[in-house]
Amino acid sequence: MENLSPRQVAQVILWARELDRAEPELRAFVDRMDEDEQAELVALMWVGRGAYEMEEFDEAVATARAEATTPTADYLIGTPHLPDHLENGLEAFGISATDVEDDLM
Repeated sequence: MENLSPRQVAQVILWARELDRAEPELRAFVDRMDEDEQAELVALMWVGRGAYEMEEFDEAVATARAEATTPTADYLIGTPHLPDHLENGLEAFGISATDVEDDLM
C-alpha cells in the first residue's frame, strides 16, 4: 500500500461496522480520498476476501482502477462483510486492524 494508510482503512472499518448510522460519514470519507487511495482500498478489500493474494496487490490495484464504473463508496457499501474483508486485507500485510482501530478510539 503506497497511498493508503492503515489509519484510513481502520476508519472505514469502524464506519462500515456502524453503517446504519455512519453511512454519510463513510461516503464522505471515501469520496474525499484520491483515486489512488480509492483503488488501493478496493484492492485491499479484494485481498481480504481472497480474490487476490497479497503478492498480487499491484495487479488488484490496476484492476480496481480499470474496472471502476460506479463510485467507490457505493461499491464498498454494497459489499457484504466489508469490515471483515478490510481487516483480513490489513492482516495479509502484517498489520493488526485491531491495534490501528484502537488508536482511533
